[in-house]
Amino acid sequence: MDFSGIIGLVVSFALMIFIGFGGVGNINIFIDPPSVAITVGMSLMAMVCAYPPNFWKTLPSFLKMYVITQKYDIAETVTQIISFAEQARREGILALENSLEKVDDPFLRKGIQLAVDGTERAVIESILETEKENIEERHKSNIDFFNNLGAMAPAFGMIGTLIGLVLMLRNMSDPAAIGPGMAIALITTFYGSLVANMFCWPIAAKLLIRHNEEMAEKTVMLAGILAVQAGENPRVVQWKLSAYLEPKARAELEAAKERERMERR
Repeated sequence: MDFSGIIGLVVSFALMIFIGFGGVGNINIFIDPPSVAITVGMSLMAMVCAYPPNFWKTLPSFLKMYVITQKYDIAETVTQIISFAEQARREGILALENSLEKVDDPFLRKGIQLAVDGTERAVIESILETEKENIEERHKSNIDFFNNLGAMAPAFGMIGTLIGLVLMLRNMSDPAAIGPGMAIALITTFYGSLVANMFCWPIAAKLLIRHNEEMAEKTVMLAGILAVQAGENPRVVQWKLSAYLEPKARAELEAAKERERMERR
């Protein structure tokens, strides 16, 4: 679980309530159902108009990524691919078919299977690049959803402000109507900023980080699969893939592989 988003949200609300509002007793001042309907309700309805029904089926799975950490361990992936290169060097590439059941990632498993089946390098690269592009498009559409919602909420907040001002100015002769109109005028802008800055944009930023991590791992996998398919020396595969690692992880990998070589002597 990734609790950073939940902790940030809880602490932000606490700061807003106890410092901004001046205490729990003042929360009711900032609750206005018509303003919520204008800002949140209309923003969501605008998104319903913009996105097809099939999109909404995939949205919950991407929301899970905000709180559920998907482990992308590039160093572990590199180590696994090097072991495939070593096995292919010793026993031939067909021997890798017996190791496919140990591969959890569908992308890597598909690539190794294509290599085992004797598929040409260009065809493997084309298939896996298309797979990467499809993943990227799915991620982009979900990230864009929250960015768009984050842009719409303040806009509808401003619409609510205009509505409140119109109501207030049309009833200037009635002092009792000025207060509710001014409340709508001010609090809808507050709600719009709240939705955008505390929900939409943090979720979009977290999803973008997750996307970049997955794409980095898929890039390493693709480079490794092509190296194994080409029958490259395992040491060359190690040097090629370790370039994607951070210096500390690269040093740890090189030390581990050197120990393995010393033990085999």
